[in-house]
Amino acid sequence: MKKLLIFTLTITLTGNLFGQEVTNTKFGKGLYNVIAADSSWSMKFGMRFQSLYVGETNFNDSTGVGASSNQFLIRRARLKFDGFAFSPKLKYKVELGLSNRDLGKVDSRNNDAPRMILDAVLKWNFYKNFVLWGGQTKLPGNRERVVSSANMQFVDRSLLNSRFNIDRDIGLQLRHHFKLGNNFVVREMIAMSQGEGRNLVQDNLGGMQWTGRVELLPFGKFESKGDYVMSAIKREEKPKLSLAFTYDYNDRAVKDRSNQGSYMIDESGENLDGYFHSNITTIFADMMFKYKGFSMMGEYAIRDADVVEHFSADSTSSATVYTGSGLNLCMGYMFECNWELALRYTQIDPAELTGKAAHQQYTFGISRFVVGHALKVQADVSYLATDDSPDNNLMYRLQFDIHF
Repeated sequence: MKKLLIFTLTITLTGNLFGQEVTNTKFGKGLYNVIAADSSWSMKFGMRFQSLYVGETNFNDSTGVGASSNQFLIRRARLKFDGFAFSPKLKYKVELGLSNRDLGKVDSRNNDAPRMILDAVLKWNFYKNFVLWGGQTKLPGNRERVVSSANMQFVDRSLLNSRFNIDRDIGLQLRHHFKLGNNFVVREMIAMSQGEGRNLVQDNLGGMQWTGRVELLPFGKFESKGDYVMSAIKREEKPKLSLAFTYDYNDRAVKDRSNQGSYMIDESGENLDGYFHSNITTIFADMMFKYKGFSMMGEYAIRDADVVEHFSADSTSSATVYTGSGLNLCMGYMFECNWELALRYTQIDPAELTGKAAHQQYTFGISRFVVGHALKVQADVSYLATDDSPDNNLMYRLQFDIHF
């Protein structure tokens, strides 16, 4: 860690020795930006962190108010490097996560090295509107997951995202876009990845994961890529809409939520590699709409598998794939003073075989955007109701986010 910080400071303090220094002092646009004297490479360095308070109280329909808990933490702390190498057509991005939540937990395959690398990807615009991505980055899954955690409308993402997202993986992606007429924009994305998530340090156990996504923007592009920025930071003068559909197939997956979740371990010895395998399909449909101070996003997710329940013949091992569906709807209004009020409704319906109960969450959020998403304070209150249970949960959160 010390070496990383020393390296970062060295680049910042001595950048003018490497080439032409480009000064950009605008807050939120990076701490440092350097371009080589011969324009053969560039690098922009930025950092951000989120400080979070979370309180929770349990309510029982029969007994009333129950136990409460409180927690303070650094939710995220990130370093980001991006630019181009050799040619502006070859771009790169590296993002490092430094908080404990960023680094994640040691899993059952003994990936015990800190999971510091979030993104490490090259993007090659090799022909017209075709761009080839290679490395580790987010798959083209549900919109809320692809939106940066720095650009959230609420303190954090929804329950739909935590149950169904396909997150990051290592592999290749091919992206393309074209226009129909003057304004209608179509984007296509295809990804081939290893299917076990980010920072895997061992051979892939299953097959490959395949992801395809299509986005339709009938009224043209959003201001400042606003279809992947929550809240109406840039107030659209004309209505803008994005409709998207994603299909993901993970061949012989060994985790219970496609490339996420827990490994499905088989200790019986029936499977030579020691894991249960399922072919898992995840489908997303989502939309983003913005007009002036109003913004709205909706997502629907559904997951299925050829084998949902696994049992070894000697009954020593079992595993269940998390299947089912989820719905997430949110909307907000940004006032001229840059205060926003927002509402979110999330419904999770696990398949009956999973043994999990359905639940609904209602969230009210209020945010003060001082400098867009680069400097903001957000608070929200969520009420979680669980089917077939008298226990309900009230969660209240406060977070500030600063992004250089």
